[in-house]
Amino acid sequence: MFKKLAAEALGISDIGVIVSPKDYDKVDADDYLFSEDGEQIFFLIKSKKDEYCFTNVALIHVDGDSAVSSKRSIKRYEYASTHISDVSIETAGTLDMDVELKFRAGDTTFSIDVKKSHIEQLKDIYKALISIGKQQHRDAVGRDNALRALDATASMHKLNTAPAGGVAGQFGELLAAVNTAMLETHTKCDFSDVFSKYIHN
Repeated sequence: MFKKLAAEALGISDIGVIVSPKDYDKVDADDYLFSEDGEQIFFLIKSKKDEYCFTNVALIHVDGDSAVSSKRSIKRYEYASTHISDVSIETAGTLDMDVELKFRAGDTTFSIDVKKSHIEQLKDIYKALISIGKQQHRDAVGRDNALRALDATASMHKLNTAPAGGVAGQFGELLAAVNTAMLETHTKCDFSDVFSKYIHN
């Protein structure tokens, strides 16, 4: 107990390590996976207080109050609805024990201290998060263009220049097309390909 209290007081209890894939089944975040739907862990950082679990579809944050408390809160950030941005790594100085991974997930800012011996692995998740953010930006542009196309189609109807045919039938087809564009074509949910490309742990 004294060691835990000392670590808390010195501020070193929150320095994380990269968990090996063979140990994923031993972490708390594993209990909150939607494995029934194909969700799987690709990268995991664990400290005494927190777990940052990057799956193919979401970031799961097991948030601990302190190193001496067993209380946890589980927060989930789906990539399909949470934009990843401002990704950076702050490298360690000569006397530092850690490096820092920083990024934003929607409105939440993360600053994760990791042992500097894990810097090469941290570069992998850095690249993956940058790539996810880029794809999310492309998807946002695609969704915006889909809405612009919808507005243009509505204008055609107002001008009575739309092709002849049942309005109800055209509406159904248009709605289906817009939903496909907005929810499927231009909203990537599963980033397994990105993680497989960049994560080498």
